[in-house]
Amino acid sequence: MSVIPDELARPEARPQVPAADQTLRILRHLARRPAPVAASALSRDLGIPRSTVYHLLATLEAHGFVVRLPQERRWGLGTSAFELAGGYARQEPLARLGRPLVAGLADRLGESAHLAVMSGRDVLYIVEERALRRPALVTEVGVRLPAHLTATGRAMLAALPASQVRALYPDVSAFTERTGRGPSKPSELRELLRQVRRTGVATEDGEVTEGFRSVAVAVRDHAGWPTAAVAVTWAADAGVDLGAVTDAVAGAARTLERRTGRRDRPGASP
Repeated sequence: MSVIPDELARPEARPQVPAADQTLRILRHLARRPAPVAASALSRDLGIPRSTVYHLLATLEAHGFVVRLPQERRWGLGTSAFELAGGYARQEPLARLGRPLVAGLADRLGESAHLAVMSGRDVLYIVEERALRRPALVTEVGVRLPAHLTATGRAMLAALPASQVRALYPDVSAFTERTGRGPSKPSELRELLRQVRRTGVATEDGEVTEGFRSVAVAVRDHAGWPTAAVAVTWAADAGVDLGAVTDAVAGAARTLERRTGRRDRPGASP
């Protein structure tokens, strides 16, 4: 039987691959912060030489795990980090916890409901529940759609720091369209997200598929970051009670937050 040396069994043991240890510590530190962080602060808080921090950040940036915000001289998580979060979600914990809630929404409201996560500038659908005798939708499990056009994407983007949204949507080249509707430049997206933050609810009307509307609410983690969004979609002429749908979606999102371990903190964002 192999025996682990005492010096490696101790929590304070030095890592065998210091660069990997430092890289993971940087990513974890960025993930726990509500906004991008200066390299000097990373060096100070983590006890890593500043030159090493810059080298590691450059490598992480090359692979999309961090983004540099030149005007602010700060660093934040990049789209590859969102891919990891989406991969975790696809490996079932979030989907398993969210599926009965999404199914309950579809049964109660008689309209199709879904759960999505961010993946770069897209949303990725991980749970889809079709209501009986309702038209087919494009939001199948595994489908990606532009986040700025969807209610789920808008709900999650509105929960991100403004600097993170700017990194994802720096100019008009970042925007796509499906039906000719929706924001097509950063200023339009900023105004739309301000409205979502004010109400706590994101909507979409014909921007993904003509003749369909959606309502979504973000699901946040313990730090207030969006891990997913719950939504309901219906035909625009279906005569749906918007208030009742919004309340039901918000209730499902809050329940999923509790089930995934969120603990509200004093002063946390609602």
